[in-house]
Amino acid sequence: MTSATGTVERAVVASGVVPVLAAAFLWGTVGPAQILAGTSASPVAIGACRMLLGGFVLGLFTARRAGIRSLWRRGAWPWMVVSIAVTAAFQACFLEAVARSGAALATAVTFGTVPVVSGVCGRVLAGERLGGRWVGGTAGAVGGIVLLLAPTGDGPADGMGVLLGIVAGASFGVYISATKRLEERGADTAAAAPASVFCAGLLVSPWVLAQPDGLAEPRAVALIGWLALATTALGYLLFTRGVRHLSGATVGTLSLAEPLVAAVLGVALLGERLSPPALMGAVLLLGGLVVVSVPGRRRERPGDADRGMTGTA
Repeated sequence: MTSATGTVERAVVASGVVPVLAAAFLWGTVGPAQILAGTSASPVAIGACRMLLGGFVLGLFTARRAGIRSLWRRGAWPWMVVSIAVTAAFQACFLEAVARSGAALATAVTFGTVPVVSGVCGRVLAGERLGGRWVGGTAGAVGGIVLLLAPTGDGPADGMGVLLGIVAGASFGVYISATKRLEERGADTAAAAPASVFCAGLLVSPWVLAQPDGLAEPRAVALIGWLALATTALGYLLFTRGVRHLSGATVGTLSLAEPLVAAVLGVALLGERLSPPALMGAVLLLGGLVVVSVPGRRRERPGDADRGMTGTA
């Protein structure tokens, strides 16, 4: 029975890891796509368009009337408000950080912050145990991020860009925790994702009216289409399906796949070169992800997976 239970638990963890990593891959294309498009449009205005269109399309496939109502029941609605606020903050800060610091640096700073914040939130709010695998994997992954940030002789990083990346990462870490809290309170997370994204778009939409220049450019339209349909609608759909099977700490560490994707795309598409420390950082980051992603053999009760205590956290 122990062997069978362990097999089931590992299958549950895998069913969460695969979609979360797939979402991380899509989100890792955001920065490179923004740089590749080279549009003159405001990054915050682009983010607003991305959220409005992406949230609407995602809602068409996932939101149901009963699910929407469940988001505003007692105990759930405060976390829904938090989810909307941090989604808006993440989108605005991250795209601006990319514009200031470049795709690789902004993505590395942002998602190097996520696992620390999500792990602390999970521990404080839900009592999630930060086990040795999470500690070791996260330490390795964050160490890889530090190496990716090593100076390359191109001058100091933009301070405001780095700060915006940290704020974006903290926002996403809180979003992970808010999603878990909504699920615990019986809210429909399939409806929460499009509602959070669309309502966050409404919060940021004044930028579209204040800074509309460049939004009608073909490059800007193509960028918004990719960001809205692929990285938002499909990305959040995959993320929502995977996050329910994992702890918030584990999800935060898996999000570190995004700077790895951004770095690879930077080399392949943008002509960026990885210095030896950055290359070592990419290897260390990948190793940390493997440690966290591969389920270990543990003796747990069958119900532990539902409480976010599966496999790696």
